[in-house]
Amino acid sequence: MKEIIINEKMRNIRFFLVSMVAALMVSCGTTSTVPITGRQQTLMVSDGEVLSLANQQYQEFMKTAKKSTNTKNTAMVQRVGQKLATAVTNYLRNNGLASEVNNFAWEFNLVQDQQVNAWCMPGGKIVVYEGLLPITQDESSLAIVLGHEIAHAVAKHSAEQLSTQMRQQYGMQIGTAIAGALGMGQNTQSIVQAVAALNFNFGNLKYSRNHESEADHMGLIFAAMAGYDPQVAVTFWQRMAAASNNQTAEFMSDHPSDATRIKQIQGWMPEALKYYKK
Repeated sequence: MKEIIINEKMRNIRFFLVSMVAALMVSCGTTSTVPITGRQQTLMVSDGEVLSLANQQYQEFMKTAKKSTNTKNTAMVQRVGQKLATAVTNYLRNNGLASEVNNFAWEFNLVQDQQVNAWCMPGGKIVVYEGLLPITQDESSLAIVLGHEIAHAVAKHSAEQLSTQMRQQYGMQIGTAIAGALGMGQNTQSIVQAVAALNFNFGNLKYSRNHESEADHMGLIFAAMAGYDPQVAVTFWQRMAAASNNQTAEFMSDHPSDATRIKQIQGWMPEALKYYKK
């Protein structure tokens, strides 16, 4: 009889704690809609919190980064970036999202680094590495890349990624409580807590494949809005595929495969061309 009572008590504790997890996931966060795609997302961090963290990391990066001495390429990055920023700002204002404009203080930098890379932090801080330019080759292809990176910021993918990690951490903390209630050893609980540890860096953030595809979609349209031919995206990503020679299986990667990415872009092209004016 005593064993039955203990087992029943354990089941009640487990049910209570699992219910707490479910309630937490439902009640926490605010729901918003991603521009252009219309996807619903739930965020557990405010714009102010994300912007503050992003600005700190951006300032730290720029303290050690070396700005490009190539005035022509620097001017090109700033010119393309500003056209995209203007197009995005106008889109937000014209679609009932004027309050979102206040989240961006645009800045464009070309840095001396041969990595094939570029990124846009929340708040509109854009960095392009010199190693990217031989692949982009022209302004329109550069606009495709910057449109993609700006899309990550507009869609608040960083906040969404951080929110996911926070939910995982909360779930692990409650899971640790469940583990203790069920009599698990201290080593097991320590492993659970270690798995829950956060490691978040905007400059090196790896988004999910869904986020990458959404940024491709939005970025294509942003480039078209800014007056750049979105059709160059196909040949640009073909050059990227040839340069990277990436053989990683898609299900093991944070990015869509090159073939998937190109096929998706071709599918979005009729929509993007509606926004394109030479």
